[in-house]
Amino acid sequence: MIFILPQFSVYAQNLYWPRDLKKTYKNETRSNDGWPGKKYWQNTGHYNITLTAMPPDRNIKGSEKISYINNSPDTLNILVFKFIQNIHKPGAARLGPAVADYLTDGVHVDAYTENGLPKKWAENGSPSTVQFIRLSTPLLPHDSVQLGFDWHFKISLKSGREGMIDSTTYYLAYFYPRVAVYDDYNGWDDVEHNDALEFYNDFNNYTLNVKVPKNYLVWATGNLQNANEVLQPVYLERLHQSMKAGAIIHVAGAADLAAKNITKQNPVNTWTFAYNNISDVAFGLSDHYVWDASSVVVDEKTNRRASIQAAFNDTAKDFQHVVEIGQSSLSFLSIQWPGIPYPFPKMTIFQGYAGMEYPMMANDETYADLNFTRFVEEHEISHTWFPFYMGINETRYGFMDEGWATTFELLYNRSIMSKDSADEFYKQFRVNNWIHDDNASQDLPIMTPGEDLGGRGLGNNEYGKPSLAYLAVKDLLGDTMFRKCLHAFMDRWHGKHPLPWDFFYTFNDVSDQNLNWFWNAWFFSNNYIDLAVDNIRTGNTQQVIISNIGGFPVPLDLRLNFTNGSTQIIHRSPQIWAAGQKQVTIDISGNKQLQSAQLVTDIYVDADESNNMKYK
Repeated sequence: MIFILPQFSVYAQNLYWPRDLKKTYKNETRSNDGWPGKKYWQNTGHYNITLTAMPPDRNIKGSEKISYINNSPDTLNILVFKFIQNIHKPGAARLGPAVADYLTDGVHVDAYTENGLPKKWAENGSPSTVQFIRLSTPLLPHDSVQLGFDWHFKISLKSGREGMIDSTTYYLAYFYPRVAVYDDYNGWDDVEHNDALEFYNDFNNYTLNVKVPKNYLVWATGNLQNANEVLQPVYLERLHQSMKAGAIIHVAGAADLAAKNITKQNPVNTWTFAYNNISDVAFGLSDHYVWDASSVVVDEKTNRRASIQAAFNDTAKDFQHVVEIGQSSLSFLSIQWPGIPYPFPKMTIFQGYAGMEYPMMANDETYADLNFTRFVEEHEISHTWFPFYMGINETRYGFMDEGWATTFELLYNRSIMSKDSADEFYKQFRVNNWIHDDNASQDLPIMTPGEDLGGRGLGNNEYGKPSLAYLAVKDLLGDTMFRKCLHAFMDRWHGKHPLPWDFFYTFNDVSDQNLNWFWNAWFFSNNYIDLAVDNIRTGNTQQVIISNIGGFPVPLDLRLNFTNGSTQIIHRSPQIWAAGQKQVTIDISGNKQLQSAQLVTDIYVDADESNNMKYK
């Protein structure tokens, strides 16, 4: 059989297509107009997890039942599992060094079953975070397999994203065996976790049971199913009131904790949380963290409120404000940018060591500077939309989530402080280190898969560079069209696994513009930011000649200084570079005589500022 590629629209003609992307178009799982293909599929699972944590004992014990559903057209002979806790084992393929207190002996599988039948799990001592198992019976398309695990591991004494916060405060994430993503693009996601890159998960249904001693509080992803079974009535009522309140309610304060009567006084309490169609679960526990809570309207059409909660040591002064910060952040993100109502019922900020996001949770550090606390919290909450609502492969395309969170972080800061202050903050943390580092690794294309990048270029390719690209296309399209395109992308792909090309082609489709020149320049090239004022021409007409040395199509702001002492700012969107020009001419209208012209770089920090000003 001879296969002939279909005739694709002009929007698709000049973006690089990797071979595995071409396969998705051939198989009709994706489309070059930005829509999921008519044969799009993704796999899913139902996870019922029970975890036992008995601080200060470091041993964590778990058991789970997984119903894994194969929605693909393929017969699966093997399953791939992720054991992220093995990143703590000596010899694991970490991107950076590990101190002794970080290390553990990893995950030990005590029992494994397939379809109810015990099966041997070989303990080979490998530090791999990826493990393969051959199924006893192949998993046919549109069929399911029932899996069971019993396992245990020691919680790390010194960690970041998860681990022991103190002897009776734990933050547990990536704690359970999970089936890796099998998708229409790459097949099995068998990339090792390296403790730097982030994650790629399917959307699953979760029930999480956490067994802890009495007087321990638990905060987790999902809705608490049995609050009346674990909380004494007074604290249950406070929690319920917080769901309807705009004021901050102290669900459990320091004096309450000291009285040791917040929870039901069973030797062990089981806290049960559940949520469907979500990409992960995490939880924190403590016997001395205070508990604040409130809520905020996140959907003005329905008046739906979302709970915002905080769990922290009351010595952390900034955390006394994180509920208020969370209210402000959730309101802005839901109503302004991205302007999609917060999709979950709650968000909990837990005091830890990471500055790391999870569905409905953030593990954030305490800071002396409240502005920095606000900066980190809003960034982590922003991740609700990217990657948790959108199902991004963060490992490979981290710019699709970190870049958006960085963009929303800037837009939020502009809403609560002066534009100049917000922009300076953004430049300090997101732009300056990259643009002033002329190492070749910094100029690698944003599209370079994350697992193929080292540390030096990775962070800037995921945060500052793509954020500037998103802001540049916002400038190019204008806010109204940009919002229309962004919302179309999110409407088409939330709850799925979008690729960068799905984003590019959605924007092309909705804007009815061929923006491939822009996507090529920002995402597929070795460009950087460097404009120069080449020349000023005067006479019957006045003109300023600008060169784009670095190649990125950035907005252009030009300050004109006239001989009479007056000034004028001229703005041009990135559209001026649309035809691939490396040089443009700006015509200056009016009778005032130019004395000089200077580029105003703003957040688009220039690599070489020595050529940014020219005198007549």
